[in-house]
Amino acid sequence: MDEAQIEAAREEALLEALPDPLPAERIIALNQPGTDLHSHREYEWNGLRFEAPPGVFLPGHTSRMIYDRLFDGRIEVRDRRYVAMGVGLGVETVAAGLAGAREIHAVDVHPDSVATTDRHFERHVGSTEPPVFVPVVADVFDGFPEGVQSDVITFNPPAVSQPISDDPDIMRNVCMGAPLLEQFFTQLAEREILAPGGEVFVVASTTADLRAIVGHALAHGFTAEIRDLHDWQDGVVTHLFRFVRQVVS
Repeated sequence: MDEAQIEAAREEALLEALPDPLPAERIIALNQPGTDLHSHREYEWNGLRFEAPPGVFLPGHTSRMIYDRLFDGRIEVRDRRYVAMGVGLGVETVAAGLAGAREIHAVDVHPDSVATTDRHFERHVGSTEPPVFVPVVADVFDGFPEGVQSDVITFNPPAVSQPISDDPDIMRNVCMGAPLLEQFFTQLAEREILAPGGEVFVVASTTADLRAIVGHALAHGFTAEIRDLHDWQDGVVTHLFRFVRQVVS
């Protein structure tokens, strides 16, 4: 068996090992939205205060799987170029800035979230010296600056596979499903945004179609591994995936 066959077998085994999504009724029950999205709220992380205007989502426990790792180096961003997708309050950009990232692009389709992230970065990290901080309003990478490459990209996508609300803000933040990840990996590959040797970290749980998400990445030339798992003891198991581009010889 040659190297390509070994890799194909490994990918097939990974896909087969991924769990099925939870039943639809269970997914809907677990993701019932709160009633305070359209009010002013506050959030605290690592002793830092973040303010959430109406329509800007507060990070959940799954988001901590990203920004805690950025801060403590398990996702290494020191002296690297970093793209935070779906920034919301911007906690991950602050974590990356404090951890020594060289350049940070903060991306969200929601202009108020990008503006909120900009304010929080200025407050907690500052912008008078590196890292370079670039707020970006973009639909995935539609609107992202041309020619920019990144060494690290993180995404905690709204990948829940069942619609849970008619509120467009809730849909945008919770249940766009696996098709959003297909768009993400397609654009990532076609525009060569990931630099050679770069890494992509994606959080998704058994409320999403994990096989479809990983399958989209594999179809666009990425290799995948499960970097971490967290069992919430309610039927939900969250996966932190790491993707890299295959080297074409």
